[in-house]
Amino acid sequence: MSSAQGFGSNSPRTKLTQSQLNAILLRHQAFRKSQPGGVRANLKMRDLSHLDLSGIDLSDADLSGAKLFSARLTGANLANANLYAADLRLANLEKADLRRADLRGACLRGAVLSEATLVEVDLRDGTLLHYDSSGEMYAHEYEDSVLTSELTAATIRGADLSRAKIANAFVMQTDLTDAVLRGTKFMRANLTGSNLTGCDLTDADLTEANLTGARLSGAVMTGCAINRTNFSGATLIGAILDAAQMRSPNLQAAVLAKTLENPEDDLREMLMEHLSWIDSGGKAGKRADLSALDLSGRKLDGINLSAAILQCIALRGANLSGAAMAIADMSLADLRKADLSKADLRGVNFERATLTGANLTGAQLGPVHIQTMSGHVWRANLQRARLGMALLCKADLRKANLSGANLAGADLTGANLSEADLTGADLTGAVLDGATMDQAIVEEAIGLAS
Repeated sequence: MSSAQGFGSNSPRTKLTQSQLNAILLRHQAFRKSQPGGVRANLKMRDLSHLDLSGIDLSDADLSGAKLFSARLTGANLANANLYAADLRLANLEKADLRRADLRGACLRGAVLSEATLVEVDLRDGTLLHYDSSGEMYAHEYEDSVLTSELTAATIRGADLSRAKIANAFVMQTDLTDAVLRGTKFMRANLTGSNLTGCDLTDADLTEANLTGARLSGAVMTGCAINRTNFSGATLIGAILDAAQMRSPNLQAAVLAKTLENPEDDLREMLMEHLSWIDSGGKAGKRADLSALDLSGRKLDGINLSAAILQCIALRGANLSGAAMAIADMSLADLRKADLSKADLRGVNFERATLTGANLTGAQLGPVHIQTMSGHVWRANLQRARLGMALLCKADLRKANLSGANLAGADLTGANLSEADLTGADLTGAVLDGATMDQAIVEEAIGLAS
């Protein structure tokens, strides 16, 4: 039973006007500041549909069973709030703070929670409750009294749900792109058809979860429990899995990176066609498309794959030193511990690629100047790339887009970061001795000395 239909359905909700709500909020604000006349906001079973609650502080407030249908709660503070079985369908909670909020049995169908903070939030089952005439809650006595939390068709891009409890919840057709799901409990949750591209599922628990048809390209799944998880038709191409997970029989039903039947011959033929395509300006040969292939550990030094399509390619530990890969599309690629030293990577697309521990010493990651009337500059795209502990000594990163990239512990000694975009990048523990950062954009960057 959906919480939108169930909680307190026998008791009408009292509709609040914006002015009535404002009065309650003022008293709650005084309560939060321990001022005289302050009263904790009690909005249980109230109808706040369509109201503008942007930026308000309702931390610790009681909103159990409240109807917040299509309410605007952008940037709101709802930390530790009681939203038990609340109706939050189509609500806008973008960048809201819901830390440790009680959302058991809540309905968030179609809600927007992009970049929201949902650390340790509780989205497990709730028990159907009603209110009696005195306003006290009592439990439903029938067998269908359990409310399942619902996040179906919600947009939760880039949100932080670390250590959240989402067991048994409906999370179908939900956009969780780039979400942080470290240690999140998804036991028996239904994630059918959801988009988990680029999300961080490190140490999450997906035991008995249903991920039928889900997209997990570029998702980090190291340490993630996948016992009896249903991966039927799930796309795991480009997902970061550890060796033990790769041996799991559960993955047999998933869509995984392909291997070539005759790798040496097949690769040689593709490269010859690609070189012909380059030399003829696209009039002959064929552009190389190695997307979703597993070429991990291969010796490919000096290879020319400029402008090739290499989306979701697995090149773990591969030798690509001195390779020519300018303007290549390597988004969502797995390049952990790959050797890309002195490689020509100008204008490359490494969006959401994993280059943890990779060697990019002396690599060229600057812009490419396209020979057109407009004189277009094609910048290297490393947005949200994972470069933790990577070697980038003397690398050319001029004008590169490194927004949201993880450079924690990376060695950038002598690197050129002039005019690079490091907005929101994580540089915790990065070595920047001798690095050039003239006109670099460093807003919201983490780990940079002030």
